[in-house]
Amino acid sequence: MQTMPPLSSPPASGARDSATAAALCLGETMVMLGADEGSLSESAVARLYVAGAESNVATGIAHLGHHVEWFSRLGDDPFGERIRSSLGNRGVDTRRVIVDPDHGTGIYFKDWSSGESSVYYYRSDSAAAQLSLADFAGLELSTRRLCHLSGITPALSPSCDAAMGELLLTRERGDTVISFDVNHRAQLWSAEVAAPRMLELARGADIVIVGRDEAETLWGTATAEAIRELFADAPLLVVKDSDIGATSFIGSESYFVPALRVEVVEPIGAGDAFAAGFLSAWLDDEDPVSCLRLGHVMAAHVLRSLGDTPQLPPRAELLALARLDERSWRDLHLTRPRVDAVSPDRTSPLLVSEGIAL
Repeated sequence: MQTMPPLSSPPASGARDSATAAALCLGETMVMLGADEGSLSESAVARLYVAGAESNVATGIAHLGHHVEWFSRLGDDPFGERIRSSLGNRGVDTRRVIVDPDHGTGIYFKDWSSGESSVYYYRSDSAAAQLSLADFAGLELSTRRLCHLSGITPALSPSCDAAMGELLLTRERGDTVISFDVNHRAQLWSAEVAAPRMLELARGADIVIVGRDEAETLWGTATAEAIRELFADAPLLVVKDSDIGATSFIGSESYFVPALRVEVVEPIGAGDAFAAGFLSAWLDDEDPVSCLRLGHVMAAHVLRSLGDTPQLPPRAELLALARLDERSWRDLHLTRPRVDAVSPDRTSPLLVSEGIAL
């Protein structure tokens, strides 16, 4: 089996500042409020979580042993302080985050009703929506090995959209690999509006990550192979297909790994966890199947939790799961964990597993 392509020539020895994180994740993070049980319309108690697609990825990459930085704008408010503190406790570098005294930190609510969850955003004039290309001047992008973006950011505001366009469409491909998770949010922009812009932006990335279902919604591509035709020039394309599995395309080669069987508590955040696992394995120069497997392992643990970034088992245990033999992988079933009383923002273990392999 071939190893994953580096997508660019590695920098000369000493070219990267060791104080600068090799991986950078860029995008909005908010606080989320959700009831432990039932609907917010009936629950007397709600729990506060930190959640944002790109910082979710950063948290996962940090847990897997990499120096990773998250960048955005936050309000000068307790919510912004909570986000910086939470991410810092999880090993994410936040030193360059801009604190905006004139705009607040975004907030959203997650509501459970009839066995399904819905989200309600309050972010239209948030600090992160003010992001512009000028904010990126001190990020040393050319010194990074990986910069991770998503399709959420261009939907936030015209300045965010323009900044994403500059990053993805006007650059010279060089040392820094850009990964782009399509991550279509219908609450932010309709499929009709998002489809052409998202396609343009994603085609500017080196690594494209997309769900088969969202690709069908946006572009009418019903299969992984059809999506590959749409992104024929992408050096590395990853197509996730829910509980079926995921396929990566590298040149003319393709690799499929079935998803793990999981007792699902809540699906939101699992895609970010998959991206974190996949990209972490890519940073470790793992082969294509190993990258997909670690993506599935990370996603499976988030599927078993209400929060987007639950406390995870140690890195060694996650890697051991990703390295199971084929039969053990097929037979593995992760059941709903028992929840401890520790806050999800603390560094102490949150979950006590009852799964057969943990």
